[in-house]
Amino acid sequence: MSFKKERSAGYLANHMARLFASALAERIRPLGLAPAQFMVLLELWQEEGLTQRQLVERLDVEQATMAKTLARMERDGLVLRRPHPHDRRAQAVDPTPKARALEASAKGFAAEVNAIALEDLDEAEREAFITMATRIVGRLQAGG
Repeated sequence: MSFKKERSAGYLANHMARLFASALAERIRPLGLAPAQFMVLLELWQEEGLTQRQLVERLDVEQATMAKTLARMERDGLVLRRPHPHDRRAQAVDPTPKARALEASAKGFAAEVNAIALEDLDEAEREAFITMATRIVGRLQAGG
């Protein structure tokens, strides 16, 4: 069996992810956000006070990458770090009012990119795509 990138799930998923990220980056750039910052804020808009370790686990990124991202976000006034109320060794991360003010616009741009990408699919196909992608991500996270 020969390898063809056009039939490779990994190649197509990677290519699709890069296209999604590029389209999102273009739209959120005027807000002063990068895609990595947006992903962090999505988690913090959902649940404030997460630790750096929790963000690393939820976003499946390297600790050093998260540390740099949070440092930039703190410098740019998007997050604040404070002592964690239950773990003296950790810091809780909260979105600032500036970041909160960007939530609706940033999520709107992300929804726009998703709508464009899925435009040619009917509702059943969209649901099937999301279901399959979720299963695949879960399988790979489990060590598949």
